[in-house]
Amino acid sequence: MSEKNKILVWIIVLLAIFNLATIVSILLHIQKDKKAAETVITTGEGQNPLSGRFFMQELGFDQEQIEQFRQINREFKPKTNQIIWQMDSLKWVIFEELNRQQVDSVRLQQLNASFGELHAELKDETCTYYLKLKEISNGEQVEKLQTAFEPLFYQENSALHGRGYSRGYGRGNGRGYGRGYGQDQN
Repeated sequence: MSEKNKILVWIIVLLAIFNLATIVSILLHIQKDKKAAETVITTGEGQNPLSGRFFMQELGFDQEQIEQFRQINREFKPKTNQIIWQMDSLKWVIFEELNRQQVDSVRLQQLNASFGELHAELKDETCTYYLKLKEISNGEQVEKLQTAFEPLFYQENSALHGRGYSRGYGRGNGRGYGRGYGQDQN
C-alpha cells in the first residue's frame, strides 16, 4: 500500500470517528432534552415531582397536551433555574455579610431586598406556569393540578396556620388576624 493510500485510509478512519462522535453527541443532547422536559419542579420535600411523566400518568394528559406541556416547560425551566441559582448565590453573600466583623446593615438591607425581588419573580414565573398548565387542562385535570401545586403555595405547618388563614385561600373566619397579631396579649 502506498503512502498516499495509507493517508487516505487514516483520513477516512478519522472522519468516521468524528461522525460517530457527532451522532453520539446528538443522541445524548436529545436524551438530555427529554429528561429536562420530564423534570420540572419538586413540591414540598421532594415528594411530588411535577414532571412530564406526572402529567401523563396522574393528570392523564394526551399527546397534544404533553407537547404543549413540553413547550411551556421549555420556557419555564431555564428562567426559574436562573432565578433559583441567583437566590442561592445571594444567600451566601447575605450569610457572609452577617458573619463579618463589622456588618454593613445598609448593604444587608439591599441584599435582602434583592432576594425578595428574586423570590417575587420566581413566584410570578410559577404562577404563569400554573396558569398555562391550567389553560391546557380539562376540568378533572385542573382539580388534580390544583392538588399537585398546593404545596408550593400552602404548607400544613406554615407560620400562618392557626392565624385565621384557611389553607392559603384567604383569611378564613378572621380569628387572630389583625387583633393582637404581633402584639402582646394579656
